[in-house]
Amino acid sequence: MNRTAGILLPVTSLPSRYGIGCFSRSAYDFVDWLKEAGQTYWQILPLGPTSYGDSPYQSFSTFAGNPYFISLEELVEEGVLTEAECESADFGKITDDIDYEKIYKSRYPLLHKAYERSHISEDPDYAHFVEENRWWLADYALFMAVKDRFGGVPWTEWAEDIRLRWENAMDYYRRELYYEIEFQQYLQYKFFSQWKKLKAYANENGVQIIGDIPIYVAMDSADTWAHPELFQLDEKNVPTAVAGCPPDGFSATGQLWGNPLYRWDYHKSTGYDWWMSRMWYSFQLYDVVRIDHFRGFDEYFSIPYGAETAVDGHWEKGPGIDLFRCMEERLGWHQVIAEDLGYVTDSVREMVLESGFPGMKVLEFAFDSRDSGSARDYFPHNYVENSVAYTGTHDNETIAGWFKSITKEERQMARDYLCDQHTPEEELYKSFIALVMRSCSTMCIIPMQDYMGLDNRCRMNQPSTLGKNWKWRLTEGDLTEELKEEILAVTKRYGRMNQE
Repeated sequence: MNRTAGILLPVTSLPSRYGIGCFSRSAYDFVDWLKEAGQTYWQILPLGPTSYGDSPYQSFSTFAGNPYFISLEELVEEGVLTEAECESADFGKITDDIDYEKIYKSRYPLLHKAYERSHISEDPDYAHFVEENRWWLADYALFMAVKDRFGGVPWTEWAEDIRLRWENAMDYYRRELYYEIEFQQYLQYKFFSQWKKLKAYANENGVQIIGDIPIYVAMDSADTWAHPELFQLDEKNVPTAVAGCPPDGFSATGQLWGNPLYRWDYHKSTGYDWWMSRMWYSFQLYDVVRIDHFRGFDEYFSIPYGAETAVDGHWEKGPGIDLFRCMEERLGWHQVIAEDLGYVTDSVREMVLESGFPGMKVLEFAFDSRDSGSARDYFPHNYVENSVAYTGTHDNETIAGWFKSITKEERQMARDYLCDQHTPEEELYKSFIALVMRSCSTMCIIPMQDYMGLDNRCRMNQPSTLGKNWKWRLTEGDLTEELKEEILAVTKRYGRMNQE
């Protein structure tokens, strides 16, 4: 097996002129930069449209794309927007931060203007796209149009007739909101046209895309509204239980995510049809698919609906390996990464092993003095070949920030492991990167913030917090030749060069 390397950088974090990273020229420049740095993979976060809190793991749809990623520059080139219109919009003034409120208030009016000028109904490619994706797009476009009509509130607060999808209400809103539905379909057409082009460019240059799908869908999503039978909901489509994580050393009350839980017996009775559609679709979008919270397929934590914390939750059995046997039988073999972090039981280890998917090894977890038992799994000398090595993920502190935050005892433990008592702390991030790069893991992914030696001000996400996450982005001058040469050197040194 080839030893490979890649960089974790969300699309939102790309440099851009208009407030948020997107499929603009900077995305193509980043692909070129990755290729020249010897990288094989670009790992991104979920691409779905985000809801309250701006988390890519809480999306209005598991199939739709985020309209924020549509390149305004490309719409200017098409002639449906002017550069002056884009330049006059207020996207926020801080170049390395995303102001989601201003993005929302400025991008959608521009996108609506582009739609109105597009004469999209006369475009045969658009008509083909709508027909080909009708199986998810019809429900999603109606969902978003009705959501706008009701002032953006969750679908559980809509009028009963449309909340419960009565046929006369569905017909009424399809007629009443015809142009708003077409607008939503237009956004998806532009999103997927631009994404397909960017992915093709990456692949032509030997760069593969690692996509990311959350195990759960959001309660306030087209998926839950359109297919309540898939989830643990009552006859009024109110959840009976929701997802989360139990209390642990990091949180005394656990994590209450609030996502609806799957009705796994129903899924099994259909041959996991919805999951097969979801995975098939993901394999069209990405070269490799990382499945978040993989252990939830073995056992999932069920919390009574209405609970304020996860304390009263309990474990339930999931579908286990049966789902993935079905996937290989129906879809063939595909590259998948199992996010098997957190509390890992023997049955989870067995499921990951039987699936054949590589699990994840995160260096930061190795030096946790509170949990010496599972920490040993994360020491690089214990990594197995069929694994993906990380310094940290989007949910972790940056490696530089992490080293500052751990205890004096843990810092000494890390230096002892490195056999390095002398490197200045501000340069130590390079030693940690080299440590995971020389492990025997076939694949190694480093977050861009770690290559840049950035502290926790540039952290992507701090779980269980709101208002400060998903905001960091690169500025135009950050992707320097010097940084590229450093990454190329360490990649070459440890035999992880792109073989294309």
